[in-house]
Amino acid sequence: MTATAKRHAADVVGAWNERLVELSHRIHAHPEPAFEETRASTWVAETLATAGFEVEHGCYDLPTAVRATAGTGPLHVGICAEYDALPEIGHACGHNIIAAAAVGAGAALAGLADDLGLTVTVLGTPAEEGGGGKILMLERGAFDGMDAAMMVHPAAVEMAAMPGSAVSQFQVAYRGKPAHAGAYPQLGVNAADAMTVAQVAVGLLRQQTGPDDRIAGVVTEAGTAANIIPDASRGGWIVRSSTMEGLAELKRRVQRCFEAGALATGCELTTTPVSLDYADLRPDPALLELYRANAEALGRVFPDLSGGSPAGAATDMGNVSHVVPTIHPMLGLDCLPAVNHQPEFTAACVTPAADKAVLDGATAMAWTAIDLARA
Repeated sequence: MTATAKRHAADVVGAWNERLVELSHRIHAHPEPAFEETRASTWVAETLATAGFEVEHGCYDLPTAVRATAGTGPLHVGICAEYDALPEIGHACGHNIIAAAAVGAGAALAGLADDLGLTVTVLGTPAEEGGGGKILMLERGAFDGMDAAMMVHPAAVEMAAMPGSAVSQFQVAYRGKPAHAGAYPQLGVNAADAMTVAQVAVGLLRQQTGPDDRIAGVVTEAGTAANIIPDASRGGWIVRSSTMEGLAELKRRVQRCFEAGALATGCELTTTPVSLDYADLRPDPALLELYRANAEALGRVFPDLSGGSPAGAATDMGNVSHVVPTIHPMLGLDCLPAVNHQPEFTAACVTPAADKAVLDGATAMAWTAIDLARA
C-alpha cells in the first residue's frame, strides 16, 4: 500500500507540474508584505479548492490566512504554506516556493487521505517575516489536534533541519526636545544622542554575549536638519538566542542599553514589540528521518555541514514545534554565494533549480505523510 500510495502522490505532483510552477512564479512576480498577502492567499486558496479541499479563506481573524482540509482520518497532518515577501527585495526568502510546494503536497495527498486514515490540512500562514502569523494561528486553534506539522523552505544549500533561533523584534523610540543647535543647544534634549549611547552600549555588550546570541538593529529616524537638536529618534531591533530562556535574559540586558540612552540624555524611551517572540525551532527526530529518506530517494543531496551551518535564522514555525511534532527542512537551490534575504536570492527563487525544489518538496512532504500514516 505504501509504495502504491507514493507512486500515486508522485504522479499527482507530476500532473500538477506546470500548475505548481506557475503558482510559484505568479506569487514571486507579485510580492506582498506581511499581513497584506491578498493575492497570494487567494491564489493558494483557489488552487487548493480545485484539488478537492474544503477551504476557508480569512480564518482565525486574519484576512490572509487559509485553512484547507481533506480527509477525515484519525491521523491529522498539517502542511504550512508561507507567502509573504520582504520589503524592497520581494521574495528573497523564497516563500513563493514554500506556498507552491505546500499546495502540491496537499494535492498529492487529497485523494489518498481517507484510504490512509489521514486528515490533511494545508494552512496558509501569513506574516512569517516579522508578524508571527503562525503564532497567532497557534493561539487561535489552527494547530489543535494535529499529530504532525511540516513545511519546506528554500536555502542556498540543502539542510534537513534549519538551526532556528529564538527571536524578539521590537521598535525603539526616543523623545527629546528640539532647539537651535548653534544658538541654544543647551535648551535641547537630543534624541539622536540617546540612540547613539544605546548603540554604543549594545556594541560593548556583544563581547559578553553567548556564541549563538545576535543583536541587530537599524536607525530609521534621527533628526531632520543639522542645525536642529533632534527631538525624536527611532529604530528597529532584533535580538536572537538559541533558546527562549536565553532570549529572555538577552532581552533584559539589551533593554538596559536603551534605558542607558534615555538616562544619559534625559529623553523619554518607548519600546514596542513588533510581534510575539519567535521560539527556537525543535525538529522532531523521527519525522525528520522519514523526510530525509524520502528527499534522498528523490535525488536530493544533503552536504556535510559539520564545519558550520547558518546560525541565527528564525521562524514562527519554532513556536509550532514546541506544541506539535514539526519539521522545517531546507531545499537547496545551489545558488551560492547568493543566500536568503539578498536580491540575488530573489532571482534564484524562479530558476529551474527553484522549480525543481517546488516539485521535490511537494513530493517529499507527501511521501513523509504517507510513511507516517503507515508507521
